[in-house]
Amino acid sequence: MELLSTPIEFLKGVGPSRADLLKKELNIFTYKDLLYYFPFRYVDKSRVFNISDLEVDMPFVQIKGEIIRFEDVGKGRSSRLVAHLQDVTGIVQLVWFKGTRWIKNSLKLNTEYLVFGKPSTFKNNFNIVHPEIDLWEDYNKKAHVGLQGVYHSSEKLSSKGLNSRGILKLIKNLIPLLKNDIHESLSDKIIDQLKFPSKEKALIDIHIPKNNTDFLRAQKRLKFEEFFFLQLHLLKLKLIRTKKLKGYPFPVIGDNFNCFYNNHLPFSLTEAQKRVLKEIRKDVQGSAQMSRLLQGDVGSGKTLVAFLSMLMAVDNGFQACIMAPTEILAQQHFETISDYTKEMNLEIGILTGSSKSKERKVLHEKLENGTLNLLIGTHALLEEKVIFNNLGLVVIDEQHRFGVAQRSKLWTKNDFPPHVLVMTATPIPRTLSMTLYGDLEVSLIDELPPGRKEVKT
Repeated sequence: MELLSTPIEFLKGVGPSRADLLKKELNIFTYKDLLYYFPFRYVDKSRVFNISDLEVDMPFVQIKGEIIRFEDVGKGRSSRLVAHLQDVTGIVQLVWFKGTRWIKNSLKLNTEYLVFGKPSTFKNNFNIVHPEIDLWEDYNKKAHVGLQGVYHSSEKLSSKGLNSRGILKLIKNLIPLLKNDIHESLSDKIIDQLKFPSKEKALIDIHIPKNNTDFLRAQKRLKFEEFFFLQLHLLKLKLIRTKKLKGYPFPVIGDNFNCFYNNHLPFSLTEAQKRVLKEIRKDVQGSAQMSRLLQGDVGSGKTLVAFLSMLMAVDNGFQACIMAPTEILAQQHFETISDYTKEMNLEIGILTGSSKSKERKVLHEKLENGTLNLLIGTHALLEEKVIFNNLGLVVIDEQHRFGVAQRSKLWTKNDFPPHVLVMTATPIPRTLSMTLYGDLEVSLIDELPPGRKEVKT
């Protein structure tokens, strides 16, 4: 068994009881899970402040001083332990509300301590509530810490000593065991070209960086690797889709499309809209499933292009639908498309979470027998009861609000997956769109129809 597959209970400092909590609270089952449990932020422990330097808006500070006296303050739930820490420049109060007896017994008067925490004020006195505290003598023996990772924990874990500091201690117990057990996942060429550290060094430095430079190099390497393999996976999906996922060909431009295009267009199409329609037309003519991202500003005419694409489906004997993330947006699409089709012999419907059971029943029947041509809706379209007679095209508005699993649910409603057109108004740089939508072809409407102004936010 590889070291990283070792159950977490066998790591020094864990044991069965803590292991159960790590599994339940953080999904940490193995050494590998712990190694990949990264800090969510870092604190700088490279500087020790004088007490006189403290300010209320400081995030976290380290100070050094001696405890000169203890106070037990308050009674019942408001009781607390206050230790007065002094250096040559002033005094600060250290405050604990829990574990006060143990803390008081473990700390000594007139002994130098290093204290870390967030300063605040109470009755014009600086205090630090539940600080981290170490003997200055112990700290001075070690190499001074720079950045220190902070880890998400929970109340249950903290009660077992596994707060952020406790989790870091476990990681420090794990790292010496690695001994070249981290296998490289990037090629030597990529590592040399981008001057990345090895994977083992990056994983160590993300937890325990010796300095800011090592931390930044580790972070860059791990971010790159995550996006690199995500992109490879998406490109693999795209290759599988184009080679294996058959779709329904739409060979005909028929009466509905021609009637609307020639007689009912609300305005002349821009060159960008015409270009995008040609790209969509080329996709749906083939035998492979179309999977295309349509990007354009608000007011650029994406909905009109989507509607014309839906007419292509209808002219070839198929149904089409639009799925929107909110009922308000679904209603807007329904009203727009109802206006487009008012002089056409097409049956359209809307299905949302608010649709009444009577309306749903009628819609379900019309969908299943094929008399409903166009359906606009929300997540309600994904329900098992929604059965299409022959779904040929799905338009998804604001893709980033729907998961891939949700989108693929619509595919299972047919023998072959329907063509997919995803619309977004969010400006996405080309390199980012390749990462987020690597399994989609991209079309861009980069001009507005005459008379429409750019929407500024």
